[in-house]
Amino acid sequence: MKGGLCYELNPLFYFYLIENGFDADLVTGVVFNHAAQDYSKLGRTHVTILMNHQDQTYLIDTGFGSNLPLKPVPLSGETIVSNNGEFRIRKVNNEHGDYILEMKLKHKDTDWKIGYAFDSKNPIKDEVNLNEIQTIIKEHPESSFNKNPLMTRLTENGNITLTNSTFTQWADGMVSKETIDEVKFKELAKHYFGM
Repeated sequence: MKGGLCYELNPLFYFYLIENGFDADLVTGVVFNHAAQDYSKLGRTHVTILMNHQDQTYLIDTGFGSNLPLKPVPLSGETIVSNNGEFRIRKVNNEHGDYILEMKLKHKDTDWKIGYAFDSKNPIKDEVNLNEIQTIIKEHPESSFNKNPLMTRLTENGNITLTNSTFTQWADGMVSKETIDEVKFKELAKHYFGM
C-alpha cells in the first residue's frame, strides 16, 4: 500500500486543525457495503473528523475516495451541496454508531444512500487505534484495499477508478468499465494519476 487511505489522510488534516486552534476529534466509522446491503464486516475501520465550530459540530472527511463531501457537513441534518453531490448527517442509534453520513453523489445517484455510520461519543484516543485499523485494512482477508492497486479521483463530470484489471469512468451519470492488462494499467496510471 502506498497511502492515501482514511487512517492516513484524516489524521493529517486533524493535526493541522488542532495545531491551528480548532476543536476537533478523530472518530471511527463503519462503511456501508452497497453490494451486500449491509455494513462492512471489517467493523470500525473508517477514520473521520468531527470539528466543533461556532456552536455547531461538523463532519469533515478527506479520506472517503470518490465519495467525499468536499465541504464540512453539519451534524444538524442540514443538506450540504458540493461539486460532488449532496450530503447530510442523520441521527441514529444502532450498533455502528449514533450518526450516519448519507450521500447523493452527483452524476451517480438519484436517491440518498448510506456512506457510513460513526460514533460521535467515542473519539480515537491515540495512535494505537490508528495502527489497529491499519493492520485490519492491510491484513484482513475481506479488506478490499489489500488485494490490488486502487486509485480514484473526481473529475468535472464524475470520477475515475483504476485497478490493475479495470478502468471505470463515471461521466454525467453513465458508467463505462474496461478490462485492462498490466501495460494499459501503467499507461492509465501515468496519464490520469501521474504515477
